[in-house]
Parts: sequence; C-alpha cells; structure tokens
Amino acid sequence: MTPLDPPRLFKCLGDETRLMLTLLILREEELCVCEMTHALEESQPKVSRHLAQLRNCGLLSDRREGQWVYYRLADTIPQWVNEALSAAEKGQDERLSSLQVRLADMGNRPDRRLAMC
Repeated sequence: MTPLDPPRLFKCLGDETRLMLTLLILREEELCVCEMTHALEESQPKVSRHLAQLRNCGLLSDRREGQWVYYRLADTIPQWVNEALSAAEKGQDERLSSLQVRLADMGNRPDRRLAMC
C-alpha cells in the first residue's frame, strides 16, 4: 500500500460521500454499512464502494463480527491526517450532528462488542 501523503489523502476525501463517511466514523469510532446507509440515506452498493476506496487509501480498517462488517479509522493513520480530519470535522459539525441524530433514531441498530486492542 502506498503511504498516505497529502495529495492522496485529499483525492480520497475529495468526494463528499467519502468525506462524510470518514468524519462520521471519526465521531462514532466504529460503524457498520447498514448504519452508514441509514445515516447518509444512500444505497448499500454506493456506500460499500466508497468504503472500499477509503480502505484502499489506508484511511479505514474493517473487522467482521458475525454477519456485520464494522469500519473504523486505521490505526496506522499519521498524526497529520488525524489533525486534518479533526479540522474537517469541526467544519462539518452541524451536518455531522444531524447524521448522528438519524443514527440515534435508527431502529434495529446492530449490537457490537468493541474489539479490545
């Protein structure tokens, strides 16, 4: 995998859907595809395609628990990327808050055991 550098990061996050997925995962720590499709009101294939791109960029990692696949920020993200994501999160605070309200109202959210690292 190519190291994450600024042009690669910003190309990866240059799509609004990928940016919002990344920032929502940053806020929530870990989400499954069904939660992200519900929050963004996007189709499962579209969300899955964007998640695959974010994983290929080195921004996300995933884990399987039963039938669910959970996504979180990769442990290998450099500090400068965390700082850039934190700044973007502040800029999208209002939109992210409304997405979190949608998540809170989601019925049948999957139960999860956070992986102990």
